[in-house]
Formats: sequence, C-alpha cells, structure tokens
Amino acid sequence: MNIHEYQAKQLFDQFGVPSPKGKVAGTPEEAEAAAREIGGEGLVIKAQVHAGGRGKGHFKNGFQGGVHLIESPEKARELAEKMLGEVLVTKQTGEAGKLVSKVMIAESVDISHEYYLAILMDRATSRPVIVASTEGGMDIEEVAEKTPEKLIRQFVHPLLGLQPYELTKIAIGLGLSGDIAKQFKKLLSSLYKLFLSCDCSMVEINPLVVTPDGRVLALDAKFGFDDNALYRHPDIVAMRDKSEEDPREVAASEHELNYIGLDGDIACLVNGAGLAMATMDIIKHYGGEPANFLDVGGGASKEQVTAAFKIILADPNVKGILINIFGGIMDCNVIAEGVIAAARETGLPIPLVVRLEGNNVEQGKATLDASGLNIVSASTMAEGAQKIVAAVAA
Repeated sequence: MNIHEYQAKQLFDQFGVPSPKGKVAGTPEEAEAAAREIGGEGLVIKAQVHAGGRGKGHFKNGFQGGVHLIESPEKARELAEKMLGEVLVTKQTGEAGKLVSKVMIAESVDISHEYYLAILMDRATSRPVIVASTEGGMDIEEVAEKTPEKLIRQFVHPLLGLQPYELTKIAIGLGLSGDIAKQFKKLLSSLYKLFLSCDCSMVEINPLVVTPDGRVLALDAKFGFDDNALYRHPDIVAMRDKSEEDPREVAASEHELNYIGLDGDIACLVNGAGLAMATMDIIKHYGGEPANFLDVGGGASKEQVTAAFKIILADPNVKGILINIFGGIMDCNVIAEGVIAAARETGLPIPLVVRLEGNNVEQGKATLDASGLNIVSASTMAEGAQKIVAAVAA
C-alpha cells in the first residue's frame, strides 16, 4: 500500500520527524487558503499522485510540471486550477498518467546539501537495515551500481534496537558534525520509532537536506507497509487512495486475492505464488505473454474463484485464459464449480484451458466435462501452456 506525500508528512509530524510545513488542498480556494496559512516568502505546490518524477512531468492539458515554486497565495490558486482534475504524466505513470485530485502547499527551503536515508527490512538477515548516502536526490540504484562505496549500511538488532553508537557511526559516515549531527541523530531515532510502530517494510527519504540556516529536514518520503500487519493500523488503512490503484487489483484485494496486472494477453489463474510464477514462465517459454499474476491461495471458495474469473475477463487485453491448479488444501472440484459459474455468467468469449491436479481432481474434471462448456483440458503445465498459446495465436 502506498500513501501520498502529504500523508507521509502527517506521520512525520506524529512521530517528530522534522519536515517543511505543508497543507493539502482539494480545490483552488483551499490551495490559496493553505498558502496564506503557511505564510512565508517561499512556497511550493506539488501534485499529489503515487508516482515519482512529478517535477519533470506534464499534464495532458499541456501544462508543464507537477511541482512549482509559488510567490503568493493568488499564484497558488492559479496553479491549482491548472493541476486539479487534470491528468499528470511522468516516467513512472506511463502514458496513461494519474488524475490529480489533491495538491500540497508546502514551505520551500534552500538546500546546502542533500542526503539519502532509508530504513528497510533485510530479508537475508531478517533485521531492519539503515541505508544512508551523501548522494541524496539521485537514483539510489545508480549510486549502488556506480559508487557503492558511498552507501552506508547499518543493521539493527531487532531486540536491542537502534543504539547511540550506531547513530554516531552513521552521522560520521555522512560527514556530519556538531549541531547538524545532533539533529540528524534525533531525526533518525524518531524515524526508526515510526518504522517499528507503523509496521513499515520501508521508509525512504530522498532527499534528506541540510538548509543554510542549519536545519535538518525530510523533504520527501516513500512508505511501504507490511500488509499482514495493517489490521493493527486502521488509521493507516484509512489513508489508502484506491483511485491511484489498478481497479483490478483493488477488486482482487476486496476478495482476498493476490493480483498484479501485466502487459500480455494470456491470463493465469493459479493457486500458490510459486506455481503462479512457474506458470507465467512456461507461457513465455512457449511464445506467449502472461497478462497477470493471480494467486487464489490455498483455500479459495467458489465465490473467490468466480470473482477471480470476472477480474480476468475485465481486462480487454486478455485473449485467452490458462487455469493451473494443484490441489493440496484446495479442492479441485471447488475450482471447477467456480469456473463454470463464472463462464456461464460471462458467456466465456475467449479460449479457456484448464489443468487440474491433486485433491479431488477426478471429480473436478468430471464437473468440467459435464458442464457442456467449451473448455479445453490439459494434463500437464507444458501441455496447458502450449494449448493456450496456440488458441490465442489462431
């Protein structure tokens, strides 16, 4: 789950992570009022979408840039009128772009130096790791590839927590000293507390800046949250903006299905993440392109299977479907009944190949055979992939 920049700022304020003053606005009038409330000589207006590269983006109405300096409340209103309700296109949105429904008015700060700072969960050690660099404002992957010596990594013991000497070690590694180092260590301590308290999988600040007047501030942030822990955080769940997400992925989440849309034309319905990835690989092996990753899980109901089928058919790019089920806990006959129900409801306008194996497979195959629907069966993954690729190409 992603959150907007203004929502990240709310979490910063809650946990004492210093950042420039900011206020969200949904109308030009609110943008003008926010600019008057924040005050000061230098302000900035930022389009709020779940994508990077906003400053270099462009709107489909011809207006350039999703981030602008503003010198007056009146200018904030003028720019908000050009941004709100319009589609912003950046490198990360693709040509479809993102609809801007909110903007943030924030304090603009002068910068003496930019740094990179992140806290992540390291899968190899099952520990939080702090990653920092003097190369803030840049693509961190590029820094890691070209100048890895400029990356500082500090693993944190999950029981002992972040220790004072670790804070000092990171500050020295960044070349910070005096009051700047003191502010940095306080900010990082607060950020680590936020990371743990909110069950984050990632908090990334790029850039973290030092201003000419000696302040250490988090200018922007990206958050990742552990989905399995969100039940403990209804306040964070309330920050979810479904309009920023793929409608198919939203529908899948409402039925507790794992769905990720891709660019191909052969849809997959599979149980188990490993089997799903193997199914996508074998489709590509035989010359096809998978249209999605869809894992119905180990104990899906007939209703969930029907919902999954409808989500697949809602994608206009899909020209064929491969269902690949290995029944362990999953009953193959439940899959068969769900497929038949969905196929009858939708009219099954495209080829469908089904490979079932495992728990109650004979009953599942019998149910499909008795349906009278145009369903092609397969005994192996390879056979299923070959048949659906051929059917789509025909």
